Amino acid sequence: STGHWTYRGLRTHRPSRQRANMSTPCAAPCMSASTRTDVFQRRSRAAGDLTPRQPVNVVGRRSASRARTPVPPGRGGRALRGTVNATNTELDDGQIEGIEGYGAISTKPATPLLDTINYPVHLKNLTIDQLQQVCKELRADLIYKVSQTGGHLGSSLGVIELTVALNFVFDQPEDRIIWDVGHQAYPHKMLTGRRERMNSMRQDDGLSPFTKRSESPFDCFGAGHSSTSISAGLGMAVARDMQGKSNHVIAVIGDGAITGGMAYEAMNNAGYLDTNMIIVLNDNQQVSLPTQYNGLNQDPVGAISSTFARLQSSKPLRELRESAKAMTKQMPVQVQEVTAKVDEYARGMISGSGSTLFEELGLYYIGTVDGHNLPDLVAILQEVKSTRSVGPVLIHIVTEKGRGYSYAESAQDKYHGVSTFDVASGKQNKSKAGVASYSQFFVDALIGEASQDESIVAIHAAMGGGTGLNYFEKFFADRTFDVGIAEQHAVTFAAGLAVEGLKPMCTIYSTFLQRGFDQVVHDVALQNLPVRFAMDRAGLVGEDGPTHAGAYDVTYMACLPNMVVMAPMNEAELCHMVATSLAIDDGPSCFRYPRGPGVGVDLEKEGVVLAQPGYRGKVLEVGKGRVLQEGTDVCLLGYGVCVNRCLEAAEMLRERGISVTVADARFCKPLDTVLIRQLAKNHGALITVEDGSIGGFASHVLQFLALDGLLDGNLKVRPMTLPDVNIEHGSNAKQLMECGLSSAHIASTALSIMGQKKEALQMLVMPMSVK
Repeated sequence: STGHWTYRGLRTHRPSRQRANMSTPCAAPCMSASTRTDVFQRRSRAAGDLTPRQPVNVVGRRSASRARTPVPPGRGGRALRGTVNATNTELDDGQIEGIEGYGAISTKPATPLLDTINYPVHLKNLTIDQLQQVCKELRADLIYKVSQTGGHLGSSLGVIELTVALNFVFDQPEDRIIWDVGHQAYPHKMLTGRRERMNSMRQDDGLSPFTKRSESPFDCFGAGHSSTSISAGLGMAVARDMQGKSNHVIAVIGDGAITGGMAYEAMNNAGYLDTNMIIVLNDNQQVSLPTQYNGLNQDPVGAISSTFARLQSSKPLRELRESAKAMTKQMPVQVQEVTAKVDEYARGMISGSGSTLFEELGLYYIGTVDGHNLPDLVAILQEVKSTRSVGPVLIHIVTEKGRGYSYAESAQDKYHGVSTFDVASGKQNKSKAGVASYSQFFVDALIGEASQDESIVAIHAAMGGGTGLNYFEKFFADRTFDVGIAEQHAVTFAAGLAVEGLKPMCTIYSTFLQRGFDQVVHDVALQNLPVRFAMDRAGLVGEDGPTHAGAYDVTYMACLPNMVVMAPMNEAELCHMVATSLAIDDGPSCFRYPRGPGVGVDLEKEGVVLAQPGYRGKVLEVGKGRVLQEGTDVCLLGYGVCVNRCLEAAEMLRERGISVTVADARFCKPLDTVLIRQLAKNHGALITVEDGSIGGFASHVLQFLALDGLLDGNLKVRPMTLPDVNIEHGSNAKQLMECGLSSAHIASTALSIMGQKKEALQMLVMPMSVK
């Protein structure tokens, strides 16, 4: 047959990664170096044929240029999946036998067993073999569904077996399962009554791409930002104990999210409180864990590791340790110290060499466990569930991101979040070539400036792909710093760089910079250090919804003394503001820019130099806005990309005979008070427009107008901001209409302020094509 795609099914035991330094004694019994096989390359290796794994950035995610290279055919490994086969006389490794239509390029795979599973309770009476079949069908259905809608594919494919095992062993929603971030929660949604709605994911009025309490009782805690699950789980566990309940609490956290300091704060507190809860560490080998279970020091993840993990989780061993600990607490301190050390060494004999990190935090460590070995996962979870012991348990599982879909396995960075794609070829359906994204214009401008100034450095928090700094790294690898999911550290790290005379560009999504606000205040603004903040994804973010919306940055940055706050109306202005921020060397500065493509202006005409490489903008006069068109009746004062909708609204009003002035503020702080005073005196009505929360640009304008006495006369002012509600995910056009910031709403507000109430209403009911 032709045009078929296949995916790899489960293995009872996966081969394990070899140590780089075989002369170092193993802390636990190890396989012979000559017989081990590489976990992810899937090829046998002799001791002398160990190819080092690609390095990673500090603690952050692997950059695109450093992704794993798939094993080529004919070198001891399997051929890359997803190719078109001329003939197919037998089933490929892992292809499901007996499921009609499975593997077809565009047809939905048949899932007869999965079709009987609507909620976790329907898994309870299945055998292990049937559960494995559910995993296979769930993986096939997930690949198909995400190919139709786009979304977070790789991380969800990596937790299929874990999700099935958790739902088989525990009893949701009474038992609380918290998924950190939520990228990997698609299988969870499919098994908890939402499978038929998966085609609405990230769509208007559809399913949220993250866990959401209002969406389902099975989503016990909302997510979107990382490293929160252990803290939330600990709170639930403590509340359970205080209320005399007996349900279980499980927090699932990835190796990326556990780089966030909040996770360690929570584990430290969990160990101190000694509260009974379960933490599942999903290690998909993409981050340098401080315990060094990945990279070249990977401990066994095969049969021997499986045996030890089962032993660690065994009820008699854990209860024996609990009894022993209770007895030793009654003994002299010296005896307690000796017994604790003996216990540590005994645990070391059956644990990974880095397990003492978690043990020192007060967690009982079990690992490493093959996260795709369903029988092992079920056995270990059942043992942990049934053991009568007190205290937090951490189960360290190793998974493969993108498991089961060859294209996602071999290019994990590109398949973390995907657009719609063709299953057979793996090719994603990108939007038609047009204007580049604001993120791309930003990084091109930063490259242009950095090529002329060696003191410029770039920092991001595990978001090299999203911010575009992976591209910057190709030119300036030694000046690019990925600090992991650690926004607080990123800000203060940048402050330290600034102290020594470098020019740090701290590039963080607006929504994530919220996590580092205290550091912005205390470590940057208070010391007046010249750190530059590039705040990507400002304003509304469409399908990603309220968890990722950049609604608050103007409010929380403009309230800080010494901070220069800017926003460009288009990509040319963004290039200018990159140059301006780097020229400001006597204090901190920031600028915001949205998700999505630029406007499409002529860069050279707007004063941007097309450098080789990158772009170079011009340095703007700080605190100076500009008038884009003159009018007499009403003034629209826009901030950021909202200026473009002000221009559209002005055209609508011109057609009704109303003369409109449109001004681009450029700066929220310092305000161009000369310009605003002029606009206020020359117009009877002034409307400010911004895509930020209440308390932002409009508040600063109104503060000035009030103090300057400009509100004492006949001037009418209307601020247009994001409403004081969360804007749910959906198309950008729908979000703008919902929050009242479309060009039609701006024009309608102008008509209303001028007393034309009927015409204002008519403007809002015009067909969308006219707006």
